[in-house]
Amino acid sequence: MLGMALAALDSTIIATAIPQIVGDLGGFAVFSWLFSGYLLAVTVTLPVYGKLSDTFGRKPVLVTGIALFLVGSLACAGAWDMASLIAFRIVQGLGGGALQGTVQTIAADLYPMAERPKIQAKLSSVWAASSVAGPALGGLLAGYADWRWIFLVNLPVGALALWLIVRYFTEDPRRAAAGETGRSPGAAAKPRVDWPGALAVFACGGLLLTALVQGGTAWPWLSPPSLLLFAGSALCAAATVLIERRAAEPVIPGWVWRRRTIAAVNLSLGALGLLMVAPTVFLPTYAQSVLGIGPTAAGFVLSVMTLSWPVSAALSSHVYRRIGIRNCALLGISAAALILLAFPLLPYPGAPWQPALIMLALGAALGLFQLPLIIGVQSSVGYSERGTATASILFCRQVGQSIGAALFGALANTTLNDRLAHAPSDIRSGLPGDLDAVSHALEHAGGLTARAADYLRRSVALTVDHVYLGAAAAAVLALIALLLLAPRRFPVHADAHAGQEAGPRTGQEPATRTDAGAEPRTGDGAPAGDGGEGGRGGGPATG
Repeated sequence: MLGMALAALDSTIIATAIPQIVGDLGGFAVFSWLFSGYLLAVTVTLPVYGKLSDTFGRKPVLVTGIALFLVGSLACAGAWDMASLIAFRIVQGLGGGALQGTVQTIAADLYPMAERPKIQAKLSSVWAASSVAGPALGGLLAGYADWRWIFLVNLPVGALALWLIVRYFTEDPRRAAAGETGRSPGAAAKPRVDWPGALAVFACGGLLLTALVQGGTAWPWLSPPSLLLFAGSALCAAATVLIERRAAEPVIPGWVWRRRTIAAVNLSLGALGLLMVAPTVFLPTYAQSVLGIGPTAAGFVLSVMTLSWPVSAALSSHVYRRIGIRNCALLGISAAALILLAFPLLPYPGAPWQPALIMLALGAALGLFQLPLIIGVQSSVGYSERGTATASILFCRQVGQSIGAALFGALANTTLNDRLAHAPSDIRSGLPGDLDAVSHALEHAGGLTARAADYLRRSVALTVDHVYLGAAAAAVLALIALLLLAPRRFPVHADAHAGQEAGPRTGQEPATRTDAGAEPRTGDGAPAGDGGEGGRGGGPATG
């Protein structure tokens, strides 16, 4: 949890310190790369760290990630201009990629399937606490101390996490070395790392995410930079496929997409990343520009989702044990789609508690959707594949979020520009030109007439309504992916229960174990046909 706190806190604490950082270092035109550079580094390294953790074990990868993150934090605190700060943020991201994927994988290694929702909910609570405390702490440090302390505060937390992990976290060296690949634990075999594949993944992900992050903001979508980046990412993707097909131990093995279970979850959580852009990016603008509340209150409207999400996730095991993982996820994403569709029905201008209630319900629905799918995938594979499978899920979610930011940003700009172009002639000349300018104008509404201000607020409300409708469409895509691809019952690998050893990896859908000579049963004694998903730690399960 302390290791996860590093990545979680760092993603929120910097936002409120941007004015002080820009005032000290300059570089206003490129400060967005403080976020984009970190996101790029985390996303493109996730598959690589997943494979490395399967090859060398979780502990060395996690220790390396924390150490790299702390080096990046110390370097950020000593940055002398915006370019150096962005470069050091990328170093932080290289460590953050190891933290996010490996911590989730270790949770699946240490806890049997029945106990996993509780520990995953605790990890989710770290993100919830960081989303609330991070901006406040960042503002306090930047306002009353110095912005460099927002990076230095990582050092004691990271040092404590590093000490605890080195001292107390142990994994069976024979298990990590053998990797359950069919070798005997004592057999000597030199691990092979697919460095060409890793570089190809870096290049492909970096070019694609740069195109998505910068397109429409730094340059137009159909400009030469965007077209060159998209073309380069397509070429790198083709090269990645060729390299990975020939590699002995590929970074992104083909079975990640050949197995229905993992492919369905990857696509579904990619759609989750897509829909999450609506509340996280556009809701604060709605709260401040339409409802007229301050940044702190707007943050609270959003943060209620992070409060209900881990609670729902912790309770999800009671649901999927009875109706199955697939049905539990279908229930959650169906509810999420209806909740997102309800947002445009909110009255104008409305009260802050109304969108807050929507976000509270959305967090509860997504807790039933996301965590059971992650547990289902982690339980369908053995130790030697769990890091790769977990990283593929997180990678798809991050890519979905980047695609969502690009798509919904374009949708928002199109809607708002149409509203501004068709504004009444008597107020059209004094209206701003884009969403950021509109938000700034409403924040300082003294230069606007009452009619112009009301027109802008209604325009922002309509824009955010359209984004939420797009998010509901993303939820429907996740629903379709589960219905068409996900198996009715998720397979459960024998290694999903503590203390059990799995058979050799075959590269196909992993084998499940059943009680010998009896009907396949879940761990709590219920027949598998009853829809049980795993057990309560009692024995092997088919799901």
